[in-house]
Amino acid sequence: MPTTDLLFPADPAQRAVARRLYALAAPQPIISPHGHVDPSILAEDRPFPDPARLLIVPDHYLTRMLLSQGVPPADLGVPTVDGSDTETDGRAIWRRFAAHWHLFRGTPSRLWLEQTFREVFGVRTPLSPATADAVYDELAARLAEPEFRPRALFERFGIEVLATTESPLDDLGQHAKLAADGWGGPGGRVITTFRPDNVADMEFDGWAGNVARLGEITGEDTGRYAGYLAALRRQREVFIAAGATSTDHGHPTARTLTLGADEAARLYDRGLRGLADAADAETFRAHMLLEFARMSLDDGLVMQLHPGSVRNHNRWLYARHGRDVGGDLPQATEYLHALTPLLDAYGNDPRLRVVLYTLDEYTFSRELAPLAGGYAAVYLGAPWWFLDSPEVLRRFRESVTESAGFYNTAGFVDDTRAFCSIPVRHDVARRVDAGYLARLVIEHRLGEDEAAETIVDLAYRLPKKVFKIGEKVL
Repeated sequence: MPTTDLLFPADPAQRAVARRLYALAAPQPIISPHGHVDPSILAEDRPFPDPARLLIVPDHYLTRMLLSQGVPPADLGVPTVDGSDTETDGRAIWRRFAAHWHLFRGTPSRLWLEQTFREVFGVRTPLSPATADAVYDELAARLAEPEFRPRALFERFGIEVLATTESPLDDLGQHAKLAADGWGGPGGRVITTFRPDNVADMEFDGWAGNVARLGEITGEDTGRYAGYLAALRRQREVFIAAGATSTDHGHPTARTLTLGADEAARLYDRGLRGLADAADAETFRAHMLLEFARMSLDDGLVMQLHPGSVRNHNRWLYARHGRDVGGDLPQATEYLHALTPLLDAYGNDPRLRVVLYTLDEYTFSRELAPLAGGYAAVYLGAPWWFLDSPEVLRRFRESVTESAGFYNTAGFVDDTRAFCSIPVRHDVARRVDAGYLARLVIEHRLGEDEAAETIVDLAYRLPKKVFKIGEKVL
């Protein structure tokens, strides 16, 4: 089907304005300041595997939907924790997926995948059980061409900067290779992001061992709380040297808390000795967000806070396949009171930038927009994960613009592991913004010249500014 007017308003006058605005946004370079693409894909620049391993196996949006209809992830090639049997035949995986293609009607997953077929690979055969092999063969033929290797696609996608996400225990070897090739480091095209959850969350599997490993890496005595903080600061410096401009914190809640140094040290020691309970873990996470904010004031890293996910809710899935395979679920999340200690301390300090995300869209207008509209340090991140759909992207603009405007938002983030979907996801966001701005123009609430400037800001200038892309952090 034609995609020229994809996601544009049905009203002809509004659609015409949306077309003109989108034409300004579409050619803007992609700034991808938050995502989970494996940096080895670009560092090694090897041809992608077969279509199933590229597009289906790692995409938990797809595999979780089929699980909901009784198709086990192992039948779709998802590796098991114990190494037990899983499907390895790419064509068999693809056929099984195509047989259930109808499950994705109306979902953003279908939109992204169809656009990836069409816009990235030039495949226009509609997917169905009957065409599964034909689509697979077309995709496989493209993947064998040099123009479809990762770095070539990076160029074609128009990506200016791509941020990956690593833990403090990562040696950043892939980023070092990228830097040696002229792709990484400060000001590079591929940069890292500091995500310390596995050493800041006492409930993370192997937390005490991770903390010990952090000490080995940095040479600091992480058996002591003071040494632990020193180790974190040291690793942040290493990440900044590798190009990092931001941190990322995936806590269950947005709670922040200030503890005295002695009290924090006692809690930390209790955790190392295996005596901390769930309440202790939540208290320590809340306190560490204040500590990370203090560190950001010193080193300039932008803080990203992603609360609200109940990790590994599907315990069977976690036991069989591990983390990050579709077993997480959103929960209601409170921000106003949870963030008060952090905002009391640093909320009016423009040196700090805290980008807030949510999985609870009811907080858009009630809490998040007023917070961003009232504190110098606070910006709103784009809808993500369960909310990264055209409908929620529209509701986001409608909910937050009245209180926060456009310029207290941080631009679009794709938050994806699926490299080939990056341009498609950014394109969807740009189309939705074009439609929203067109409505403001048609309603005589905004001049088209202002809308034209705004859509380029949203697509390119804002994420670059908020995430300090191209700036010296330290």
